[in-house]
Amino acid sequence: MAKEKLKKRPWCPFCGQTVGRPTEAPTRKLTEFPVGTCQCGAVYTCDATGHNVGAAMVEALVYACGDNWDLAWELMPEDDYLTGRIENYDESLHQVVEMKNIDGRYVRGVLYFVRLHTEMSELAQRLKEKKDHQVVESAPIGKGRVPIMEAAPARDRVRRKATKQAVKEMVDRADIDGLVASCFDDKKTLRLMQRLLYDPDEEERWHTAWVIGQVSARVASREPGQVSELLHRLFEACSDSAATPWGMVEAIGYVIAERPDIFGAFTRYLLRYIGEQSTQMQVIWAMGEIARTRPDLIRDTPFFNLFHFLQHPEPQVRGLIARLLGRVKATEAALQLMVLRDDNAALIVRENGKACTTTVAAEAVKAISAIHGEKTA
Repeated sequence: MAKEKLKKRPWCPFCGQTVGRPTEAPTRKLTEFPVGTCQCGAVYTCDATGHNVGAAMVEALVYACGDNWDLAWELMPEDDYLTGRIENYDESLHQVVEMKNIDGRYVRGVLYFVRLHTEMSELAQRLKEKKDHQVVESAPIGKGRVPIMEAAPARDRVRRKATKQAVKEMVDRADIDGLVASCFDDKKTLRLMQRLLYDPDEEERWHTAWVIGQVSARVASREPGQVSELLHRLFEACSDSAATPWGMVEAIGYVIAERPDIFGAFTRYLLRYIGEQSTQMQVIWAMGEIARTRPDLIRDTPFFNLFHFLQHPEPQVRGLIARLLGRVKATEAALQLMVLRDDNAALIVRENGKACTTTVAAEAVKAISAIHGEKTA
């Protein structure tokens, strides 16, 4: 059989046009699939293995809805959108292989397509534009508006391999420039930094997590894949029941907070660890850190379930939840926050990598002021 009959370019099942190779989306997610867009308005995701089609279907629908999960779950198939799929897709060649086999290698890839009906597509676009406008308006001046692109490493530079000792020394002295350069030279740098989180000294863990956040923010401007892989490893470590997730949630919080434009979709998965005593306080802190520049990401989660923490026996938790609710301007919790205005229990919060002592009352007052639209520090 002629080769041209065995292989052909993938096409859109709705309009028949050939489609381009799926690529990584600008916004990274915990379950990531390459995505693409057809000229007819359909979007598609690629599951190279053929074993995760269900997750690829969900991602295609959410991507079509402008990453609006609430809207995606409200839509009904056929009534609001159409679906299609192209099987026997080979990601490496970007071709559909009819014989399902290339030189003894099985081809199992699937392209999953979603095309919203016109009215739903227009609604998704309006909601996305509205959200983008709110994000720009809510971002503090000079923070989160125009991320700076990291300068490209010189092509003729001498690449240096990262070593445990060298990375540790740079982390200890907070040599962000050196660590960023090391990440571009050797991709295992972030992995070596992650290992430093396993430190019995709490202050050292917080310092390492902050450094990871600073380095990741700059590396992600050119190579977001490196940082996305780091986040996946951090979440896996948090889910490992046989290990203590020292510093993991803190690092996740710093990474997302520094580049919510790329990694904001990871925010909702932090709530998985809110029920564990060992990570409860860290999750609330991380969400508060993210809410500093992107309160919309917190409001997109079921954060109402956190209100009961305002009565938590630990002042650290009460203070951090007050800080979080103030930053998302949770008017729904205003009355409960009022009760904490006389709570003078002390706690420590981390701001810009430094530990600051405050009180539950002080955090509650700031939260109430923020909710009522008053200027706070």
